[in-house]
Amino acid sequence: MHPIVKPDGRIDDGKIWKRETLYKGMNGSCVERIYVTPSDTMIFKPLTNNDQIGKEAWVYEQILSALPPINPKMLARSQPHNFSVNWILFEDLGHLTHTFEEDTAIALLSYIAEWHALPVTHLHHAPLQGPKPSAEAIRVELLLQDRLPCKSTFQRPSISAPVRSALLALLRQESFAADELVLSHGDLHLGNYAAVNGQVKVLDWEHAHLNSRYWDLYHVIDLSHPIFPKEMTTNIRERLLNRYLELSGQNGHLMNAPMFRRRYYLFSCLFSLWMLKLIANDIHANNGIWPFDQLKKQLQETTANLMQCAECLFV
Repeated sequence: MHPIVKPDGRIDDGKIWKRETLYKGMNGSCVERIYVTPSDTMIFKPLTNNDQIGKEAWVYEQILSALPPINPKMLARSQPHNFSVNWILFEDLGHLTHTFEEDTAIALLSYIAEWHALPVTHLHHAPLQGPKPSAEAIRVELLLQDRLPCKSTFQRPSISAPVRSALLALLRQESFAADELVLSHGDLHLGNYAAVNGQVKVLDWEHAHLNSRYWDLYHVIDLSHPIFPKEMTTNIRERLLNRYLELSGQNGHLMNAPMFRRRYYLFSCLFSLWMLKLIANDIHANNGIWPFDQLKKQLQETTANLMQCAECLFV
């Protein structure tokens, strides 16, 4: 508990100087910067995704203590067993810049390799859930759609039929179901990490779960986001993958580099195909959740990333 938070989970305006909305969650709740005084601030985060109640505090208490201090400190939280009220107060890292920089991504990879190396046997039955379907579920979905008599929902105007057919042929032969499971942040897009005084900080751990090591890498390298655009190139992607391989080896996990890169390219193509469907649906709906022009840029970015990875697969 905390003096500025009422028993019902709302901020007591009589005990603060002012509040500033940072963003709105999927359930409509707002994450805010709270000014207790003009110089004393903290971040108030109520439950922003109803499926993740209590998860972020659990991750902080049960997992993140095994890592370097790469996350904002949790200052206070709601009572653990009161499921009707759910909030966390975090330290305020200041005004963050979420612009893609290769050096920042390289620094982030050192932490990713470290949490990918953590033992996870004790987490197989933990209350953890990712925000998206698994790679295997998406692979099955895309292949089933391809068998439908009318495949209009699967057509990607920006992806040529030969490329799509070649990717589907590979996906019929290869699965990600047997991939080793590692601790994954779960939602490591550009808006969830930033450089703060020369150190990378990682935010929003409520989606942490067990997944393939490609999951975090795809989010850092090739996942597009309508609010946080980034331009990826084949050369940058190669440098990031090579650095991850090097760091994983230093953490005791040596991998076959050519095979790892090839599997990453296929994983990236798989998720980008799925993302193109979601983005196209958002563009068609145009319901105001995401700015229309930014959705179109996201579509272009996802297409470019997919084509780069496909080219690496088929050369």
